[in-house]
Amino acid sequence: MSAVPEFKPNDHPSGGWGSVKAVTTYLIREEALVAGTKALLVQNKPGGFSCVSCAWAKPSKPHLAEFCENGAKATAWELTGKRMPAKFFEEHTLTELETWSDHELEVGGRLTVPMRWDSATNRYLEVSWEDAYADIGVELKKLRAEDPKSTVFYASGRASLEASYMYQLLARLYGNNNLPDSSNMCHESTSVALPLTIGVPVGTVTLDDFEQTDAMFFFGHNTGVNSPRMLHQLQDARKRGVPIVTFNPLRERGLVSFANPQSPIEMLTLAETKISTQYHQLKIGGDIAVLTGMCKSLIAMDDIARLAGIKRVLDVDFLAEHTSGFEMFAATVREASWAGIEKESGLTRDDIEQATLVYAKAHAVIAVYGMGLTQHRKGVQNVQMLSNLLLLRGNIGRPGAGICPVRGHSNVQGQRTVGITEKPALAPLDKLAALYAFEPPRTKGLNTVEACEGVIDGSVRAFIGLGGNFVRAVPETERVEAAWRRLRLTVNVATKLNRSHLIHGEVSYLLPCLGRIEIDRQASGEQTVALEDSTGFIHASKGVAEPAESTLRSEASIIAGIAQATLAPNPMVPWQDWVADYGRVRSAIEATYPEIFRDFEQRFRIPGGFQRPIPARERIWKTSSGKANFMVVKSLVADPDAPETDPDVLRLMTMRSDDQFNTTVYSLDDRFRGVYGTRKVLLMNRDDIDRLGLAEGAIVTASTAVDDGHTREVPGLRITGFDIPAGCVAGYYPECNPLIPLAHHAEQSKVPAAKSIPVRLRLASPDFA
Repeated sequence: MSAVPEFKPNDHPSGGWGSVKAVTTYLIREEALVAGTKALLVQNKPGGFSCVSCAWAKPSKPHLAEFCENGAKATAWELTGKRMPAKFFEEHTLTELETWSDHELEVGGRLTVPMRWDSATNRYLEVSWEDAYADIGVELKKLRAEDPKSTVFYASGRASLEASYMYQLLARLYGNNNLPDSSNMCHESTSVALPLTIGVPVGTVTLDDFEQTDAMFFFGHNTGVNSPRMLHQLQDARKRGVPIVTFNPLRERGLVSFANPQSPIEMLTLAETKISTQYHQLKIGGDIAVLTGMCKSLIAMDDIARLAGIKRVLDVDFLAEHTSGFEMFAATVREASWAGIEKESGLTRDDIEQATLVYAKAHAVIAVYGMGLTQHRKGVQNVQMLSNLLLLRGNIGRPGAGICPVRGHSNVQGQRTVGITEKPALAPLDKLAALYAFEPPRTKGLNTVEACEGVIDGSVRAFIGLGGNFVRAVPETERVEAAWRRLRLTVNVATKLNRSHLIHGEVSYLLPCLGRIEIDRQASGEQTVALEDSTGFIHASKGVAEPAESTLRSEASIIAGIAQATLAPNPMVPWQDWVADYGRVRSAIEATYPEIFRDFEQRFRIPGGFQRPIPARERIWKTSSGKANFMVVKSLVADPDAPETDPDVLRLMTMRSDDQFNTTVYSLDDRFRGVYGTRKVLLMNRDDIDRLGLAEGAIVTASTAVDDGHTREVPGLRITGFDIPAGCVAGYYPECNPLIPLAHHAEQSKVPAAKSIPVRLRLASPDFA
């Protein structure tokens, strides 16, 4: 990590020697060379543990090394030899720690003992587990008596299926559906969009489809950073001659070229594989326009074929048998003007038609996307337009084809499968009532944005966080942090210190838990847990490393401890039996979801896991029409809140660095983008720099161009010229989160629209610069 900020263009491929060096560096830096290396040998493999980083699929026949650079960093980060014992907190007040960066907070190492905030000294002080549970229980009982809906139960997406099931049951027995999760901040747009179009809330693609596909299209996903193991599938496809077409505002190294660190020939010869055969840098928020243009081109090609009496371009048999709403959708697309499409997308008609030709020639197409589609005001419509494109040629429910939303956290999709949701309609409440002899709450709970609104207006009084860094991850940082201190109770279950632990309520607890890589010993022996990956496969994961400290407890044990201290005894809910043997939790999950988890205990240990039922893969459409539905999207404008009337207003997208996973920042470097030693950066189009009278290296303050009575600013950002479309700018997450208004979220899904924030820039004062 550079001590002085440096900016050096990087044209090296992803992977290769750069990845090997990075992995070795982090294992040494985290004092985890022996334990980390041993763990990496079984990471994402049968009998081993599932990566604590991303949720990409785990093959039944793994590579020799089934981990990527970022997965190895996450493993080193969890198995670090560094510790933050109680003595550390005796030496540092929380006021002091608030001045530390995200990286400085987490790099100190693993938390070791349960702690309570002491108002007299403004420090965390060690307490016993029994006292922590008892006091938390007292506080929760008081709040429940006043209003059970005043407590929020947040889940970050890292907890196992077993812990997640127990957690959702705790919330519902307590009396609410306030179960916001990290999906609310990223792929909720997918969960809202796809059930309306194809009848399932998840993707339809498996690893086998990558071996059979004829073409791949990527929208708004930085594969080289967010899901690097997928690069193996992409490299194999390219070697078969499969075209890969990418739409993204930035040219990300992972989708430009890749050198396989597991190939001796490539490592010795410095060979690399070109990944994208077409790379289109659309404007931020230009996805609806691009997809409209592709659909328009495809329908026009089909019109010509129909009139000429030759083979149709659209899959007319599929459209007739399996879809609804095509004619209305086609009419809307035909009406869209190319002038409007080009203006909003930032691409030419020829660019879009060249991409469409690739799509039209392929029999089986996979469409991959990430938060570059979901985190917009029109995020739901983005996903639905991509679904529309796939339906035109029958690319759902066909081998080698389908829609592939790439999830972030390692079990974010799985926790939703077992009931972590604020929406009562998505949880089997009648089944829970029958199994556990209680009446579950039936009113909708709070999602992430609504939970923040509740904190600000005072209706939320307590926050229980099962992992994550909620305060740092959400929008509207200044207002949320100010209101957070008025909460009565905050409880965080965590492995490392982060900012959410410092911004606390009147009563605050920090409870250290085992990591997934660590051996979880309970009364019945060493435990195995289950997780669900991005492709809907459910796998076993078993810890392999000794716990960082003997004082740590598992997430399941902590949930049970809080539950027993808070809730009246219920003989139908065997909390301690569940902690003693997680197999009993899996039996409860199977009883609650028999269609998904049939023979759970036998199947989840199979190499490669088992797939949950996804009816759309079989062309069974669980929609109101009984068919796959085309959805009409009438406007091309990505952000209706900020029309382009002021040339000084830029579209800001937040992004993650090469050395980052969610809010966890491994270092201040971003090797792929050539940024070293700082994260206080804005990547900006060079013509815009000149047009706005700025200069390379200028220090600016970014302010949100929304007139709602609130000032939102991030100062001290360095302007860096970059290959990004005009009118667009990119900055790091979560540093730029203070610029996102809480109301600036996706319609319908309420996902914060972090990929298109209207901002203005002004030069910093000479004193600041």
